[in-house]
Formats: sequence, C-alpha cells, structure tokens
Amino acid sequence: MAILRGGKRIGNYDIRIGLPRDRSLDNVNADERLGRKPGGNPETTINRFIAEINQGEGLARPTRYLVVIQPPQRVITNPYEGDFDMTPPNNDLESMTLKRNVGMMCNKVTLPSRDVNTKTAMTYGPGREMPYAYSFSGQIECTFYGDKFLRQRAFFENWQKKIMNINTHNMNYYDEYVGTMDIYQLGSFSAEQDRDRTTYAVRLYEVYPQTIGSIDYSYGASDQSVNIPITLNFRTWKNLTIDQINGATVGEAFGEVPTIKASKDFGLFGGILNRLPPEIRRAGRDVLQTAKRNLPIGRVTGGKVFPPFL
Repeated sequence: MAILRGGKRIGNYDIRIGLPRDRSLDNVNADERLGRKPGGNPETTINRFIAEINQGEGLARPTRYLVVIQPPQRVITNPYEGDFDMTPPNNDLESMTLKRNVGMMCNKVTLPSRDVNTKTAMTYGPGREMPYAYSFSGQIECTFYGDKFLRQRAFFENWQKKIMNINTHNMNYYDEYVGTMDIYQLGSFSAEQDRDRTTYAVRLYEVYPQTIGSIDYSYGASDQSVNIPITLNFRTWKNLTIDQINGATVGEAFGEVPTIKASKDFGLFGGILNRLPPEIRRAGRDVLQTAKRNLPIGRVTGGKVFPPFL
C-alpha cells in the first residue's frame, strides 16, 4: 500500500500515481548485515575493553561488601565457643553474636584513603614535589541499621565507655580502647557455586568510635528505618592480601581471611600454586577442585580423598 496515491481515468485506462511505502524492512532475515559475526576483529577498542573486563572476572560492585569490627578484647571464659564474661563491665554488648550483627548492619562505609605528603624542592629550574611522609585521612564514616532495641548504637556507646569514665571523667589508656576493623570487597566464584568470597580486603588499625551521631525522629518518617551514623578514628591501614597480613589470599570465605595450607588443600601442588600470580593460582585451584570431584575416587568420597593431593 502506497503512502500517497492518486489517479485519473482517461478513456478505458486508469492512470495512477503514488508514493510507495518504505520497503527496507521487507525480508529482514535476508539482510546481509545480520550475518556479520560480532567481534570479528579482536583488536578493536571495544573488544579489548571487554577482554580486560573478562580478565578481571567482571567489575566490582559497591553493594557487595562486608564489615568486620573487632573492639578491644575482653575476658573470654571459653575461647573455643566465644563465650564472654557477662559480669559488669563485661556484657553481651561485646558478644560474638552482636559483633557479627553490627558488621552485617553496616549499610554504608568508605574504603580509607592514603596520601603521600610532598614538599616542593627547587634547586634549579622547575621544582619537584618530593615525598617526605605518608598519611591517612584518619576517619571512617559509617552508617548502621538500628534494630528495635538500637543494640548497634549501644555497642558503640559501650565501646566509648572504654575511652573515658562517664562518672569520674577520667580518660583511659590508649591501648585499652583501640581495636581493628576489616572491610571486604566481595565477589562470586563459579567454583564456589557463585557464593560471595573475598576479592579485596583492608584492615584498619587502632580503631575507636569518636562520634556517635544523632538520630532524627519524625512522625512523617513512618516508612523509614533508623540509621545510626558513626565516625570511627584509625591510625593506619593495610591491604590484607598484597601486604600479606597473616598470609591472606583472595577467594576465601568472608569474615576471616585465613592462610591457605598446602598440605590440607592441595597437598603436593599447594606450594607450587601459592607461588603463582593470583589469576593463575585461582585457575589452578579450580582445575584441582574439579578434578577432585569428578575423578572416580573423588566422586565416591566427595573430593575428600584424592591421592596424591591428600
């Protein structure tokens, strides 16, 4: 059907003139452009970009993280079960359960920065910015969801009571109230059924709560939850992986970053794998885990017995 059409009869003949419709969508399946293979040239900019993303196993997500806070140590009556002495001033505000709860309730946190301090050195010609020290921002702004009892706020209030005596107003010794704080970037691993594992982690040292922020109440906020703002001070931080804190490695379950023990996990080849770059090391672990599960003896024992690895 034409878009515009007109005509006139002259004698026994109809003379018609029309503007035909667009026929570019006719027989679309035969369009040769659809036969082009994507990524025909691997050296294009977009293909190189995709390859770099794939090499890094995707992009990090700001919503996949975990915080683990360790306040100053208290008296533990049963270190194997994590029982704390509940007599004053040691109470359940420092229990293992509440510490995990506070870490999981952290809905906003910032990875710390590190600055190299410089000073202009000029002898002849343009000056140079010469490093002479390094420093940290010294503060971390966090926000925590508050439950009905605001236990998360009480956790930090109890921590602040270790800094000063609210009755005598005396300040305590520095080492008595500083703790640590771990911030984990999480990612999924196919070998772990896409469960979250540690991909990057930092540990803050000499941490203590400086400011417990105020909470605004309003009758108009009926559909909102209480957020507890906390400002934490710290002195320094280290990368748990590249700085080899306790032999930490990526790909481990979050909460703790344990050392991979070659004799337990990979036996004969564990020492070799641990000396390889992280990307090759992860691939090697995946191959070994797959072999342990799929070979006959591995299928029978669920991968628990697999000579000569164990």
